Amino acid sequence: MNAVTTAVERPLGLPLDVFALDAALRRSEPEKIIEIALALFPGRIAAVSSFGTESVVLLHMIAQVSKAAPILFLDTGHLFPETLAYRDQLTDLLGLTQVLTIPPDPEALAARDPEAGLWSEDPDACCAVRKVEPLARALAPYGAWINGRKRYQAQTRSTIPVVEGDGARVKFNPLATLGREDLIAYMDSRNLPHHPLEKHGFLSIGCMPCTSRVKPGEDPRAGRWRGRAKTECGIHLGEGI
Repeated sequence: MNAVTTAVERPLGLPLDVFALDAALRRSEPEKIIEIALALFPGRIAAVSSFGTESVVLLHMIAQVSKAAPILFLDTGHLFPETLAYRDQLTDLLGLTQVLTIPPDPEALAARDPEAGLWSEDPDACCAVRKVEPLARALAPYGAWINGRKRYQAQTRSTIPVVEGDGARVKFNPLATLGREDLIAYMDSRNLPHHPLEKHGFLSIGCMPCTSRVKPGEDPRAGRWRGRAKTECGIHLGEGI
C-alpha cells in the first residue's frame, strides 16, 4: 500500500489525513501534487488564481493535467485593467475552459461600501466583502482547493506546507517550495507571457489602490498594503473558507 493511499484511509475529521498526505507529497514535483489533488477529489476541487505575476506557472501546470479544472478568479472591482486582460490572454493561451469570475455580492457592496472607498478606511473590511466572502461562496461546492502560495514570498508564508486543512476542506499548495528563480525559469523555458505590470516593478499584484512597486531587496509582497499592519487579504487566514 503506497503512502498516498495510506493517507486517504486515515481520516482526521477531514476528507483525508492532511498531515500524512503532506508528508507523502512534500518532496514531490508540483505537477505530481496537482495530478494527485485532482485525482483525489474528482469534480470536487477548484483552483484559485489571481492571474498575477506568477500565476501562469500554476495555471500552465493545471492545464497539462486538466484544461477543464475549475479556476476561480475573484474580480474585486478594484483590479488593474492589465490583470483582467492577462486573465483573458492566459485563458485563451492555455485552453482553460472553466475560468469562473467571481464578483462581490452587489447587495453587500451597497450596504458596506457604497462609495467604493472602504479600502482606504478599513482594508480588512474591504478584503472581506470583496474577496473573503465571495471566495467562501464560490468554494461551497468543493471539498478541496489549489492555490499558488510560495514560501519565499514573505516571512509570513515561510513555513506553509504542501497540503493543509482549511476548515472542512483540504488546501493544496503545490508551488510552496519553489523560489523566484524556479518560477522565472519555468516561464521562460516554455515561453509563457509575464504579467504586463511586472516589468514596471510590481512583483505581487492585487487590487489597484493597495498595490505598489517593490523596491530592490524587499519581499515580493512588500508592495501589498504598504504602510499598513496587513500582509494578507484574509482568504488564507482562518478556517471555514
